[in-house]
Amino acid sequence: MNTIFKIPFVGLFFILFGINGIAQVQQQKIARVDQMPNLPQPLEIIDYKKLAVSFDSTVYDFNAKGKFWPMVWIDSTKKNFSQNVVGLYTAVGDVRQGTNNKGMFHEALATMGATLGASLIGIDKSKQKNYVGMLKNYFNSETSWNIMMNNTCPEVALLGGGYGRDWWYDVYPNLLFYAVYDQYPNEPGFDEIARSIADKFYEADIILNGNYDYSYFDYGKMKPMKNNICTQPDAAAGHAWVLYSAYKKFGDTKYLKGAISALTALQSQPINPTYELLMPFGAYLSARINAEEGKNFDTNKILGWTFDGTAICREGWGVLVGNWNGIDISGTVGSTVDHGGYGFLMNTYDMAWPMVPMVRYNQSYATAIGKWMLNAANASRFFYPHYMPDEHETIPQLAEVTKGVIGYEGIIKKSSYKAHENLEGPVSQGDGPLWMPGQNPEESQFSVYGSGHVGIFGSIIRTTNVKGILQLNLLATDFFSEKAYPSFLYYNPYNTKKKVSINVEHGTKVDLYNTVTGSFVARNVSSSKIISLAPESAAVIVCVPSGGKITYEGAKMLVDGIVVDYMVKQKK
Repeated sequence: MNTIFKIPFVGLFFILFGINGIAQVQQQKIARVDQMPNLPQPLEIIDYKKLAVSFDSTVYDFNAKGKFWPMVWIDSTKKNFSQNVVGLYTAVGDVRQGTNNKGMFHEALATMGATLGASLIGIDKSKQKNYVGMLKNYFNSETSWNIMMNNTCPEVALLGGGYGRDWWYDVYPNLLFYAVYDQYPNEPGFDEIARSIADKFYEADIILNGNYDYSYFDYGKMKPMKNNICTQPDAAAGHAWVLYSAYKKFGDTKYLKGAISALTALQSQPINPTYELLMPFGAYLSARINAEEGKNFDTNKILGWTFDGTAICREGWGVLVGNWNGIDISGTVGSTVDHGGYGFLMNTYDMAWPMVPMVRYNQSYATAIGKWMLNAANASRFFYPHYMPDEHETIPQLAEVTKGVIGYEGIIKKSSYKAHENLEGPVSQGDGPLWMPGQNPEESQFSVYGSGHVGIFGSIIRTTNVKGILQLNLLATDFFSEKAYPSFLYYNPYNTKKKVSINVEHGTKVDLYNTVTGSFVARNVSSSKIISLAPESAAVIVCVPSGGKITYEGAKMLVDGIVVDYMVKQKK
């Protein structure tokens, strides 16, 4: 006889126990993902890892030749730390950058993103002029803010960098830093910087006391502020993610307290408060804290906010859905309403960072996240001029200057430039010409800063023997996580059963455990194994040591003391 056990966290779904006591996890819906095609068209998944390798070697070449090149320079103004720092262009041909303005204007979104992207695919950036250590210059000690900022000094706000003005720009570089820190835990000075950031965010959360309804927070004066920029309550998600990372790194329970407080503030919002790109981290963290700490955050609510598009202030910011003139653009992240929809490269890459590992902690979202990632991975190639047809680009005549590694900043349904308003969507373009008076409108539309984040996709996505079925690495961006076995998400978009080859590391024997079905699907695998995927379904496969000892702790199943499944119960 089957029994039903309602789990004490997350809610809204059930674990069904079969006759052998194995949990069957019912898949939850994400409404916006349901609107996306199962098999986006035209379907092609490019090699994002290969693209990331090429980006790194090409963009970090100080001797690169060609119009607008090189894309990299050295800033010797020594702000915050007595050392030089590398600068990357925000966009190709950006007149604010390079040797202009003393070389001071460069963004952490570009340099940290490129450093993280390369590191995730196995490139050691600490051995390339130590680009990792150079990131310390973004730690704004000279202003007493003592957190990572998007620029090295407040003066660059006049150049378009934004200092103490837009909360997202103040918070997000700290998430990027912590991700880099996870990759380089022994980099001198990083421990102290990471603690300073966490302490500032913890103290800010206390001052905010559950009310994040501000445009930004002055971390020098420790005072919340409002200006002409939208209030951004989703900054709480950024605070929470950093604080929980600090808790996992340093073990100080005040950081756990701060993370829970900030996440509670986020969840308490009466309507969707999304501003830009921080909400996905709140969704991920809600699932992780529920799984690891036994809390009851509403992951469904925060995921809905992540995908749906905001109703206030920055209207429509979420995940796009649509087929524009035969090209599926579903899965891209940006404004769902601007000129009919405007998806951005960096936002799309970066949303995968928290969304994919979230499935480790709550496999009830495996099908939804697998479907979204297939759409996002397929559509993201159209940001690059060599994949988008010329008739859908604003500056196809300049494609050669990208050297095949730099994409447009965005994909829009109807171009926001008068000169290109007759192009049929989707249109690949960028906002660069809008940032600086005098910028040539036919330049600065290729996004160096967004393209540098390609390593996030490159570390997560692999193709399989079945076209359209991806292998998604759940550990690649699960930063500051507990020890775990190799874990992968597979989604079958077809309406028929498919047989997928699972390849494992040679020289080891593993058992393949599917957290979605709560069962072992293969034993003693030493090279590869074919598994069956039911139509429009997902599997989360964990490669555990063959014959390992299985134990249980509450809702968790462990093999040799390492958690394999966060949502399983022994049969009562």
